[in-house]
Amino acid sequence: MAKLLYIQCSPRGQRSKSIQVADAFVDAYKALNPKDTVDVLNLFEAPLPAFDGPVVQGKYNIMHGKPHTAQEKKAWDEVVGIIDHFKSADKYVFAVPMWNFGIPYRLKQYIDIIVQPTFTFAVSEAGYEGLVKGKPALVVLARGGAYSGPAEGYDQQKRYLDQILSFIGFSRIEHMLVEPTLNSTAEAVEAMVEERKHEARQLADSL
Repeated sequence: MAKLLYIQCSPRGQRSKSIQVADAFVDAYKALNPKDTVDVLNLFEAPLPAFDGPVVQGKYNIMHGKPHTAQEKKAWDEVVGIIDHFKSADKYVFAVPMWNFGIPYRLKQYIDIIVQPTFTFAVSEAGYEGLVKGKPALVVLARGGAYSGPAEGYDQQKRYLDQILSFIGFSRIEHMLVEPTLNSTAEAVEAMVEERKHEARQLADSL
């Protein structure tokens, strides 16, 4: 039995095109894998801790075996709990809208929490090594414009996510582009979203 972690990165709920398409995948996946578990994490509802002074100081004190306060230990333990939750999954689905050519701030906050040395990557004389290995990910990317053509250089959404996921060890990253969601008629957008939902359902038996 596998665990699928479904990370929703939009505050718009069912109005979100990335969530609509990712939901189609997840529904099909659950039908095909009834014994697997699906854990839904909405980053705009999750109590993510601020990666602030006590967390950073606690991190370095604990990692280097230095004295630390109870507040620092508590703050760092919260981070470790979120990392452990992330790493407990066998498969991943991300529903990510584009914000200002990049990713929503809550997803960046989540990434800054989970990407930590000795937990999700290691450093040695040979360089960096990702520690989250052998786990596939589907990244559903919704964008108001079309960034798979001449405007590709503006895309800091897909490029960044590919880089950070590869950095922590992911070698199989499937993509689904939901674009353009704004520069078209409502009918054209709906047709495009339905087509992506169909593609997502087809992908559900191979992740």
